[in-house]
Amino acid sequence: MANKTIKKITVVGTGVIGNGWIARFLANGLDVIATDPAKDAEIRTRKMIDQVWPTLEKQGLAEGASKARLKFEPDVAKAVMDADLIQENVPEREDLKRKVLSEIARYAKLDAIIASSTSGLKPSTLQHDCLHPERVIVAHPFNPVYLIPLVELVGGEKTSKETMKIANEFYQSIFMKPLLISTEIEGHIADRLMEAIWREALHLVNDGVATTEEIDAAIVYGPGLRWALMGPFLTLHLAGGEQGMKHMLEQFGPALKLPWTKLVAPELTETLKSKVIDGCEQQTTGSTIAEYEQRRDDFLIELMQLLKKYWPDTKVIGNKY
Repeated sequence: MANKTIKKITVVGTGVIGNGWIARFLANGLDVIATDPAKDAEIRTRKMIDQVWPTLEKQGLAEGASKARLKFEPDVAKAVMDADLIQENVPEREDLKRKVLSEIARYAKLDAIIASSTSGLKPSTLQHDCLHPERVIVAHPFNPVYLIPLVELVGGEKTSKETMKIANEFYQSIFMKPLLISTEIEGHIADRLMEAIWREALHLVNDGVATTEEIDAAIVYGPGLRWALMGPFLTLHLAGGEQGMKHMLEQFGPALKLPWTKLVAPELTETLKSKVIDGCEQQTTGSTIAEYEQRRDDFLIELMQLLKKYWPDTKVIGNKY
């Protein structure tokens, strides 16, 4: 794999995440082959690419970027055989992912990197049935993949350091922010943090403390604004004044013993599901999902431009490989 250049991509599975990857790859001037057993997969993918292309143009396309560089191939073996990197995005079921990744590994080039978009499974589990497991990694993105830069890169017990190095360089080359995670854990890092907030939010709705709209507002107009720039640790470091985190822990540390949070998820009863679904539908009354997606994408482009202005550092995050 030494000095490997990744030019040909295969995307396996074309749901929301798979299509997001396709859009990002195309926008960066790469050739993409997509494969998905669903009969309407190609129609859905091309429709989605058409919808987001103006957003990608606004963000800036690489030289040679073209929607015409996308091809569909129903046969997985043919789809992966010439790829330099295969991005797997099938549903989040361990048995299915292991089966698909094993099939990919059987037909892929020996020097191809095989990356799973799994949001929770460990790479050691996923690579267990694969030929040449040293090239299998987790590359977990965030929706919308074509705009959000974070990608969590995790190697399994048999993943080679060289594979991680090449993957890190590749994802940086398509303007992502790889977070190299050296210790495997279910849910990786970002999803575990989001899950904690999500569980607490469900308790607040379930207990009648707040509506979905009120909880969203609490994040949007409060900690969300600070987290977009600094994250929880640096935010609280500043909250400690001149003494930083030292003073913050001395002053607010005892509150950690108070029963403010529950963390264990509430039972997802029909009543709770109705509260959450009805709340979200009321929040979006009068607008379509597509309109909200466009609003989100326009916001993210401007937000990332602002983030780059105030936080221009481009160092690799967590590079322990």
